[in-house]
Amino acid sequence: MSSQWECLLKNLGEWHGSFTRLSPQGQLLEDTPTVVSFEGINDNQTMRQIVRRLPTDAPVNEKVLEYSSLGKGIKIFDNGAFSQGSVQWGPFSEFGAELGLIAGDRRLRLVQLFDKEAKLERITLIREKLAGTDTPERPPLTVEQLLGEWQGEAVTLYPDLRSPDTYPTQLQLQRQDSDTLTQKLTFGTGDSARTITSSGRIDGSILHFEQGSLPVQVLLLPDGASSNCPLQLKPRHSLVLEVGWLLEPDLRQRMVRRYSEQGEWVSLTLVTERKVAA
Repeated sequence: MSSQWECLLKNLGEWHGSFTRLSPQGQLLEDTPTVVSFEGINDNQTMRQIVRRLPTDAPVNEKVLEYSSLGKGIKIFDNGAFSQGSVQWGPFSEFGAELGLIAGDRRLRLVQLFDKEAKLERITLIREKLAGTDTPERPPLTVEQLLGEWQGEAVTLYPDLRSPDTYPTQLQLQRQDSDTLTQKLTFGTGDSARTITSSGRIDGSILHFEQGSLPVQVLLLPDGASSNCPLQLKPRHSLVLEVGWLLEPDLRQRMVRRYSEQGEWVSLTLVTERKVAA
């Protein structure tokens, strides 16, 4: 496996896109054009990152960062996909993370932020393409596109620097009626395999999974994206923050940032899955 710094270099280039701020229910609040550039300097030993926001009704806002090491809240996969964010959640603290996927000359990033009352405060969807490319954005995600059986491979990285794990996954999503679906997720093999089943309520472009002790919602978003997280965090409950990206009708990526019952960040998983049955 490449070093974390070598994985970061997969993001080099100038990325043109927008920061789309959404309410917890997925309503559009603000959309700001952006240019984010990553330039390796000092023989790629230092990264210069420039973030330019280009609002139509205000001056350009530019932020320049230079760094030669990575913080403890970030992990990066071999293809350049990454997540950075809080390493610990506790009551009365702001909390959140960014989850970033990359495919060819496009990137998709999602930021999920919670306020000091542990409520989901806002979501930011960031859709980008490399300068000089014209790969089109994907259509908004629909329930019908997700239905079926998906088989994939997961790679899990750990903050404590232990070796990554790789294992198979299987996801089955079936509609029960016009406003209900069931989900069955299996990961691992043999005695270590685990299966999680749940049922969700379909409400337009929102899927509500409410039967657990920590209800979650899935927002179906533009560019084939999805956001999966709780609306309200609770002490002594494990949680996940997840982004999904439908790259092709039968190809999807998901990234899952997992926290323990003590609120500690424990793993980051990248799943690449293909639909094998409708």
